Amino acid sequence: MIELPSIQQLENFIIYSQVKDFALAAEKAGVTQSAFRFQIKKLEEVVGVQLISHNNKNSELTEDGKIFLSKVENIVEQLKQAVKEMNTSSGEQVCLSVGALMSLGDVLLDQHLTYFKKYNANIKINLSNLEATTLLSRLKDDSIDIISTFTLENLNPDEYENIFFCNERMVYYAPNIQNGSNIICIEEICQYPLVQYSPYYLMYRTIKAYFKKYGYSPEIEAWFSTPYAIMHYCQQNQVGAVLSERLLNAMGFYDGYYEIDPDFSLKCHLLYKKSNPKYKYIKIFTDYIDKLYNNK
Repeated sequence: MIELPSIQQLENFIIYSQVKDFALAAEKAGVTQSAFRFQIKKLEEVVGVQLISHNNKNSELTEDGKIFLSKVENIVEQLKQAVKEMNTSSGEQVCLSVGALMSLGDVLLDQHLTYFKKYNANIKINLSNLEATTLLSRLKDDSIDIISTFTLENLNPDEYENIFFCNERMVYYAPNIQNGSNIICIEEICQYPLVQYSPYYLMYRTIKAYFKKYGYSPEIEAWFSTPYAIMHYCQQNQVGAVLSERLLNAMGFYDGYYEIDPDFSLKCHLLYKKSNPKYKYIKIFTDYIDKLYNNK
């Protein structure tokens, strides 16, 4: 019977291929350099070829090493996925980290998660409300599995999957301003002070760009970090703010706001890495959200 390498040997070899340095690879694998080098040597003995060439100064994959890497990476990943799936089928929970834009609030997403978990008891959801820059950063470093956002800037389509799930209609919330119509034009909006998000937020830049597109620059009276603080300030003062209609409705507000002319809508997407080992469970979640919004 042919001798096969151990999973630990293969994983250490893959780790080396990622960092190209024995010291860093050993540290990442959580073993000493001598133990790491021993594992690689045993792997080369089993395979029968030199996988890594090295001297006193540096090391690198040999041509045989590159060929072997291309064959074993998928095998190890498929094995990990198979184990995850079997653990799940035996009752172990899978945890998905979901990030939503703080500036949109996503009260409804919170509500939807309750229903989702009722029918997918083995999938645990951790929900974070963060700003766009932080969401994208955490998606890239794998600390969040899925994010909900309306920006697709600087994302490699070969690496990330994006699913459009709704148009977020932005409205002018001004409960203390009487307009006499359910529609307000951009020129009328600029006659009153505007309450805005923090200048560090994507939503601030997006709203500013909307007004700039039509040649306007409204006076900003105050900046807040959450839509809930913006709502409260508008309720106490004769000012207005551009907010999500969906969020206002979720908070129980069905009046006190106006449709904006020209239309101001944002395309919302769910983003996740195609290489995420939880891909199967991410699809269950994204398919649920997609059907939820597109069956309305």
